[in-house]
Amino acid sequence: MRKKVVFMGSPEFSLPSLSALINYYQIVGVVTQPDRPSGRGKVISAPPVKKLAEQLQIPVIQPKRLRDNGVFDQLSSWNPDLIVVAAFGQILRQNVLDLPPFGCINVHGSLLPRWRGAAPIQAAILHGDRISGVTIMKMDAGIDTGELLSQRSIVLEANETTETLTSKLAHLGADMLLGTLDDYLNGISIPKRQDSALATYAPQIKKEDGLLDPSKRAIELERQVRAFTPWPGSFLMVEGERIKVISAKVEPAVGMALGQRIILHDYPALVTAEGALLITMLQLAGKKPMSGKDFLLGFKRW
Repeated sequence: MRKKVVFMGSPEFSLPSLSALINYYQIVGVVTQPDRPSGRGKVISAPPVKKLAEQLQIPVIQPKRLRDNGVFDQLSSWNPDLIVVAAFGQILRQNVLDLPPFGCINVHGSLLPRWRGAAPIQAAILHGDRISGVTIMKMDAGIDTGELLSQRSIVLEANETTETLTSKLAHLGADMLLGTLDDYLNGISIPKRQDSALATYAPQIKKEDGLLDPSKRAIELERQVRAFTPWPGSFLMVEGERIKVISAKVEPAVGMALGQRIILHDYPALVTAEGALLITMLQLAGKKPMSGKDFLLGFKRW
């Protein structure tokens, strides 16, 4: 008889894992985040996992918090053998961790113990990591502190963004998941404790974090642009106007004032603590994305 699984996840990252599980396990329920406003029009939208679960005719609940009334009763009624979590976005309390006989398994987008926390994929790009990957672990009450079941690494491309890396790691995690669960459920794999002395933490990112700070080095700002693509996006404020920076590269800047807006190679650029950030693609509020060259043709206040 197939093991009964409750799946917890919300964004695009979660979809390959749910799709992988459906053919080999009995998915008795899905837990995902509530519908929320999204986009410029703030239209109420369902999480990607809810849409897929409904297509697959799997029961779905969307609690604001797992500790809300009735949520644990619903989880208990599903009587899962295992809970699988992939980018769910809420902390699991001990009563949930203890509910299934085989515990709770998490698909995490980093090589733990590096980048525990809410934003591991963004953190890898922000800090210039050359290697990232996926960890599948048995969850405990800490934040990404559980025992490791399997890990696999990939090399980051020079132009890697959170969008591209998320897709790669989501599919990598799904590829790892079935084999890892098979070994785990059959007692073949031996969970391995993390070395907490090596741990780093990736805090949740806020929209205001996207502001580009010229007191940082240009290389750090270029990483930020890629790390914050597609969300929250990186931006500059120029005479009260918000300019979203879509892509940029690092150029030398010698003998220029910190924060000065200049033109380099016919592109807008910002002088930083080390080097200049040359803006190759950008977007004004309410406008379509454009090249830095085209922007300068119509924006005379740079």
